[in-house]
Amino acid sequence: MDTRIKNAALMVTVSMLSIACSMKDGASQVQAPKAQIGSFGLDLTTGDPSVKPGDDFFVYANGKWLSTFEIPPDKSSYGAFVKLADDTEVQVREIIEAAAAMQAPAGSVEQKVGDYYASFMDEAAIEAAGLDPLKPGLGRILNARDKKEIAALFGAPGVKTLFGVGVVPDLKQPDRYSLVVVQSGLGLPNRDYYLKDDEKLKDVREKYVAYIEQMLRLGEIEAPAKKAKAIMALETALAEVHWPIERTRDAEANYNPHTKAELIAYAPGFDWQTFFDALEIPTRERFVVRQTTAIRDAARLFRDTPLETLRAYLAFHYLSDHASYLPKRFDDAQFAFYGKVLRGQEVQRDRWKRAVSHTDNGVGELVGRMYVEKHFPPESKAKMEALVANLRAALEDRLEQLEWLSDDTRKRALEKLATFVPKIGYPDKWKDYSDLEVRRDDLIGNVTRAQVWDWRRRLARLDEPVDRDEWFMNPQRVNAYYNPLNNEIVFPAAILQPPFFDPHADDAVNYGAIGAVIGHEIGHGFDDQGRKFSADGSLDDWWTEADATAFTERTKSLIEQYSEFEALPGLKVNGAITIGENIGDLGGLNMALHAYRLSLNGEEAPVIDGLTGEQRFFLAWAQVWRAKYRDEALRMLVLSDPHSPPYFRVNGAVRNMDEWYEAFGVQPTDELYLPPENRVRIW
Repeated sequence: MDTRIKNAALMVTVSMLSIACSMKDGASQVQAPKAQIGSFGLDLTTGDPSVKPGDDFFVYANGKWLSTFEIPPDKSSYGAFVKLADDTEVQVREIIEAAAAMQAPAGSVEQKVGDYYASFMDEAAIEAAGLDPLKPGLGRILNARDKKEIAALFGAPGVKTLFGVGVVPDLKQPDRYSLVVVQSGLGLPNRDYYLKDDEKLKDVREKYVAYIEQMLRLGEIEAPAKKAKAIMALETALAEVHWPIERTRDAEANYNPHTKAELIAYAPGFDWQTFFDALEIPTRERFVVRQTTAIRDAARLFRDTPLETLRAYLAFHYLSDHASYLPKRFDDAQFAFYGKVLRGQEVQRDRWKRAVSHTDNGVGELVGRMYVEKHFPPESKAKMEALVANLRAALEDRLEQLEWLSDDTRKRALEKLATFVPKIGYPDKWKDYSDLEVRRDDLIGNVTRAQVWDWRRRLARLDEPVDRDEWFMNPQRVNAYYNPLNNEIVFPAAILQPPFFDPHADDAVNYGAIGAVIGHEIGHGFDDQGRKFSADGSLDDWWTEADATAFTERTKSLIEQYSEFEALPGLKVNGAITIGENIGDLGGLNMALHAYRLSLNGEEAPVIDGLTGEQRFFLAWAQVWRAKYRDEALRMLVLSDPHSPPYFRVNGAVRNMDEWYEAFGVQPTDELYLPPENRVRIW
């Protein structure tokens, strides 16, 4: 999450405490709106006061909820993020179903949104159609005569490929787009699921082979058992050459420009020209190859794999990837593996919930336009802009005071902060869906056309300047992000609701919640990878050697801390994978607390319900990360996600902040205690 401002004196001070207004002539007072949670924005009934904050701050703040809350059967995890996403989903459903119920003019926003949703909800039509909508594509796969035709299929919409291709701003020239080639092709979350010597993952692998066989059998493919084993062998070999997550995070290692001729020479064994023809980029001559050796070795693997196995591989994934649009027997089989086995989810989500997600995926910004009109008041955007300004001022203040940073690097860091661009709520310019045909009676056709529409939209920009107005999340998404290439932080409208943001909550709560989220995203501009990008968004080493060494030493200590956290018996957090997010959490929390203190203008924070301002600030942080996970989902998070589990995001960040020790009287005998010299201080 990211932003910019120049001078702390320009900081906008926001006060969001409720103010009572009196009416004239002795009339009764009218109370301003109150916070939606508790009396001032915190839920003080969910903690466990029997636990010392210094022993386990997460449980101190959330223990009663943790011990009593049951994860809903259709969820693999639950917490503040998921609850808000559920609430937003209900809001979006009302909007979409209203559109689906009206006789909207053809081509209108309401027609496209309503019909996209209705096509997924028409279960009777889906059952009646059976496999027919998929047969043309499946026939092309099963009847492929040679590997040239397989290479062409790799570029077809909705077909699995060993090589992903995307259109993104160039890391070294962020004002222009480049075509990138990336590793792809696995059906399990990442390479560890194929290669790690772990009994749980061995069980997953066995069940994955059974699922492959089941899907081939449902698709009426011959010799499903034999082909399932061959597919698993192919994917395992592919996993062996894939780069691990730690390496895929390295921005410099993943920037490898090649001409087409150089790519063909470097990675022989695959018909690249036929692949590019199918992707409608036949004459493009420049590509950025991300995971070089993985691309090279996957091409070799393609060359050495029998045609029959490649056909079976594509057929299985074509069926699996479209299973939710097929009759119930396909949908149930896919859920039994990807929902139950991989995530521990007990029951499938309601059809309407999946239809909302399906519509978001296909025509998300059309839905977003209707959502913000109804659920995002202009005053929320204005107050968020003020909060962002405060966080930027706080980081500027901190950068000016950092002792370990040299003047040269400090100057460049301040320049980068000064060019941060905040985007709040929704895009200033919406995507144009006028060329996308949506039909109420053609579910799979809608999905395919949306994929083709989006790809062609991206291709059309290749020779154009980078569109800096584009958003990569829909407004109805409960999330936020930092984009280093545009040096921007983006906060969709949906996250700007309680418990993250409430204009009527206590300031300390808002700063500890959405303030720390803002700071987190700003911090990504200065994490282990974001720091490599300069103010204009280009990949550029602007650090002095001494400063880079000092930064690396500090991050190394943070990696070591998080690598000691055990999520499940025998399964520890990978501090190297999660370092970027952990830097974001720690830096964001420091920035937010600094901004909160600045907002007090030298005054003492009020004590509310016996809690000081800083106690309320840290409790708000702990409560927005309140969450429970099923073991399967937690394992997937630890093995494949750059974020630490929420439990460790809370405890891991606060134990590195002196202010937390002071706020809660944490002592050397407490379990989370770190000696001052071991506390990591970066931003």
